[in-house]
Amino acid sequence: MTIPPCDLPEFVWIWNNRLGQETPAHHRRIARWLSAREAAGDRRLLLMAFRGAGKSPLVGLWCAWLLLRRPDTRILVLAADQPLAAKMAAQVRRIVERHPLCRHLRPDTPEAWAADRFTVRRPGVLRDPSVLAAGIGGNITGARADVIVCDDVEVAGNSDTEAKREELRERLAEAEFVLVPGGTLLFVGTPHTAESLYRSPAEGGSFLRGYQRLVIPVVSPTGRPAWPERFGLAEISALRDRVGPLAFRRQMLLQAVDERAARLDPAALVRYAEEPDYAEAAGRPLLRLLGRRLVSGGGFWDPAFGRPSGGDASVLAVTYADDQGNQYAHRIAYLTHDPGNAAADPATQQCRAVAEIARDLLLPVVRVETNGLGRFLPGLLRQQMARAGAACAVVEHASSRAKADRILAALDPLLAARRLYAHESLFRTPFPKEMAAWRPGDAGARDDALDALAGALLAEPVRFPVLPPPGPRPGWRGR
Repeated sequence: MTIPPCDLPEFVWIWNNRLGQETPAHHRRIARWLSAREAAGDRRLLLMAFRGAGKSPLVGLWCAWLLLRRPDTRILVLAADQPLAAKMAAQVRRIVERHPLCRHLRPDTPEAWAADRFTVRRPGVLRDPSVLAAGIGGNITGARADVIVCDDVEVAGNSDTEAKREELRERLAEAEFVLVPGGTLLFVGTPHTAESLYRSPAEGGSFLRGYQRLVIPVVSPTGRPAWPERFGLAEISALRDRVGPLAFRRQMLLQAVDERAARLDPAALVRYAEEPDYAEAAGRPLLRLLGRRLVSGGGFWDPAFGRPSGGDASVLAVTYADDQGNQYAHRIAYLTHDPGNAAADPATQQCRAVAEIARDLLLPVVRVETNGLGRFLPGLLRQQMARAGAACAVVEHASSRAKADRILAALDPLLAARRLYAHESLFRTPFPKEMAAWRPGDAGARDDALDALAGALLAEPVRFPVLPPPGPRPGWRGR
């Protein structure tokens, strides 16, 4: 079968037209770039585009286009794990099945048409399939490929420490032995760390030195959205507020920024002075703050010895949440004990203080960090809750996530969205100073209160603002 010449932008347009959808401007730009690199003989390529840009489906079209031009092409898809790689391979297979120009490539034997590996109808008899999917942790020794697509090989789970990043580089180096001489290696992804694989030499990167690059952030330096139909300025601003500036700069602006550049600014806290107001309506208890109904709340206790002379602080953080997605840091209590009190040991004194706060603030639950000292406290705290008359549950909590990650994940998005309120009592404690001085990775920085507050905030489910119900819709059925 003779196939008329077709460049990649036209191939993409035919596919989208068949699906009844438009081809966005940034997709046309990517298609032109890939086509130009193919014509120029460039064999080392890096494509970075913002999350949600549709870059993986477009790369799948590129792979199908390569098979259309040269059916003997062998393509290896590498991703952070096998399911992600198989997803890309399945996308290429669907395109080959359904694209008007590719139907002749489907073989007659069904055994050559699996989800994670398949072979098109081709003149040569080759050992390797046309498309093979593999995770970077899998064994690809012995495979051979004319094209290797590294699709999202860098993710948060394999790049958050130097040891993991070094292991990732070592595994990716194996691709050079799989690629045949003159083959093409394409990286597709977004940075997840300051030491990203994708950093340019100007940013201090060396792993992809010499690669031809195309970088498409969600918004240009002049403020023009890359995909205004889906990511307008309002949507971009709302997304920045939801995920926080650090994640937004990495995933949407494609900047490999350092965590240490992040700063928790106390000025971003919304200050208030009111106390919760308890009332009952129609037999139902209601708790309001600033005229808004509170839907949940609780405390998080990060215990320590609480020595008056210093050391790690024992901190209880109390938060509430309303149904509009706002969080209220209502109390930060630095707990200590009186060494001269012979009637109660230090642990009992702190548990008594926590129980009194829980009773006075009507807390439904207090979570106790049990990684260290707190392992022995929950039982004692339950006793003190009963003695204080606090109808409050005690839940044991063990943290496995890095402390700096917890703090940033909890506070950064809320501060950016101006949805974290702070009671004026917090500003009479060391908390604002601790917050302003904190930097990720600074081992000497005090972070006891930040850690407790992060624990309380992360325990809350994500809530979206409650919208009014839509009005009645006119009937569309005929009588």
